[in-house]
Amino acid sequence: MRTEAPLERVPGQLLLQIARAAIANELGQAVARPEPDSQAAGLLQAPGASFVTLNQQGQLRGCIGSLQAHRPLMADIQANAIAAALHDPRFAPLTRMELEITTVDVSVLSEMQPLPFASESDALAQLRPGVDGLVFEFGRYRSTFLPQVWEQLPDTRQFMAHLKHKAGLAPDFWAAEVRLQRYTVSKFKESESTS
Repeated sequence: MRTEAPLERVPGQLLLQIARAAIANELGQAVARPEPDSQAAGLLQAPGASFVTLNQQGQLRGCIGSLQAHRPLMADIQANAIAAALHDPRFAPLTRMELEITTVDVSVLSEMQPLPFASESDALAQLRPGVDGLVFEFGRYRSTFLPQVWEQLPDTRQFMAHLKHKAGLAPDFWAAEVRLQRYTVSKFKESESTS
């Protein structure tokens, strides 16, 4: 079981620089890798799970992440940044020219917490809009929404319906075998002027 890294001791700007440098280097731009101080370096070597989201003028351009910590946080951010830029199946690979107009967000996930419930209504009543990220699982069907998705889907019923649709199920689907897990994120976002 992973212990929570005290992320407040790792500057968010450093996480964003790590993600951007990984993409730039992968695209053939020689960018110096950020050098964390010894305290931050220790925290970045601890296991961590992250999502890296790319946007252009407020529109999604790529998003890839890890739900479970299975490698050092720094390596996870680098790998997910490259995957979001080049391997998100919803988008063509990012080009070097596009990187200049792309903003980077890094979300570091807390540990997953099982969400026990008696019914879909019970599960919906327990959700915390704007706070909870949610993993939906039913057999081989699985999907997740980061807490940021609440900005587009503030209604719990709508949020759940879209999450089921993302998994490949009907929006009104429900079964006793459904499993839910929730998590929170520490989110760091470049401003439009940083890119």
